[in-house]
Amino acid sequence: MRIGSDEHKTLFCRWFIDTHRRYAPEDLPWPELDQASLDRLRAVPIWSSALAVEKRAGKLVTGFASTQSDPLLREAIALQGVEEDRHGRILATMLDRYGLTVEEEQLPYDTSERCFIEFGYKECLDAFMGYGAFRLARDAQFLPEPFMSIFVDFMHEETRHIIFFVNWISYQRAQRGEPLVKQAFDTVTGYLKAFRVLTSTVQGANGDSGFMGGGDAFGDMSVANFLRTCVRENDLQMGQFNSGLLRPWVIPALARTALGVIHAADRVHYVAHETKNGATTSG
Repeated sequence: MRIGSDEHKTLFCRWFIDTHRRYAPEDLPWPELDQASLDRLRAVPIWSSALAVEKRAGKLVTGFASTQSDPLLREAIALQGVEEDRHGRILATMLDRYGLTVEEEQLPYDTSERCFIEFGYKECLDAFMGYGAFRLARDAQFLPEPFMSIFVDFMHEETRHIIFFVNWISYQRAQRGEPLVKQAFDTVTGYLKAFRVLTSTVQGANGDSGFMGGGDAFGDMSVANFLRTCVRENDLQMGQFNSGLLRPWVIPALARTALGVIHAADRVHYVAHETKNGATTSG
């Protein structure tokens, strides 16, 4: 299959449309939470920004879909808009269900292709990091499993969104006949912008409370363990879907490279430490 062909477009659009699930956030099996769980949930500092991001996403994607002349692309992107809007409703339902009050934020957006692309790269980065954070929180039983399991479908849909995005943007660039060098440059630029936004968001959310509002609540949050978890969960999420579709590969590749560097540095440190101890013992 040639990237940029009608066959490619039909594959990633039909796949996205056919894997859509219908459900209402209000009908999800929200469990009762004990006081300790409610306190942990309320201590998480990101809910206001997360709600604003998801609400913005629904409007942005839906608006961009309306600008598409190709009916199949318009249908698929509009369906993503429905799912993004539903993610905002899931968070709003959760906040209301558990009595969490957040300050409403309004984020600017437009319906241009540029804005959709920037959003797509940020979603790729957010999803990769989210895989790791979600798995660590689940393993540490940060909140009861009946609550955490509600967000499994949320993560599943985020995976579909980013697979759709990387196929869509590859299709668009191939259609325009863009040289590979330009495609690579634009990809790097897209991820750098996404990383700057993520860094700013995390710094703002952390404040004095720490990531996700609580010290070692997620267990081993070392850089190495977090990256390993992200890579492992990314592979599991991507493995669920059609092998004929393109996958996001830049962020996982960078994470694997970083893990290699960390491992090599740890090895050098260990050898140096053992050599020093050996010399001290001999002396």
